[in-house]
Amino acid sequence: MKFKYTILYVDDVVETFSFYEKAFGLKKKMLHESGDYGELDTGNTTLSFSSLKLMKELGKNPAKPNFKAPSFEIAFETDNVKMALSKALEAGALLVQDATDMPWGQTIAYVTENNGFLVEICTPVAS
Repeated sequence: MKFKYTILYVDDVVETFSFYEKAFGLKKKMLHESGDYGELDTGNTTLSFSSLKLMKELGKNPAKPNFKAPSFEIAFETDNVKMALSKALEAGALLVQDATDMPWGQTIAYVTENNGFLVEICTPVAS
């Protein structure tokens, strides 16, 4: 087995792509002509988005995210958390936790992205 995709269910895939490009510098890998599914270029594991409308049409009943009671987070690694955090906030992300140095040598910060999903911005874990 190989971990291949994380798919987030969102209201508007195209709007989400625009946000992720501005906030995190990620580029579109592919977008279906319907605009209801797309993938970002994120390396070995694909970050994808599917519209809530499509998921409902497929018989799923997706819930909206709640950053106050998250069931998961996505994380982006960077060498400069403060700069990446500033860029995300300028793009419209909402601050959940400012950059904090952790005892294990990692710097982390948390924001919510334009759909309300919790996103960690972090340095690599020190070895």
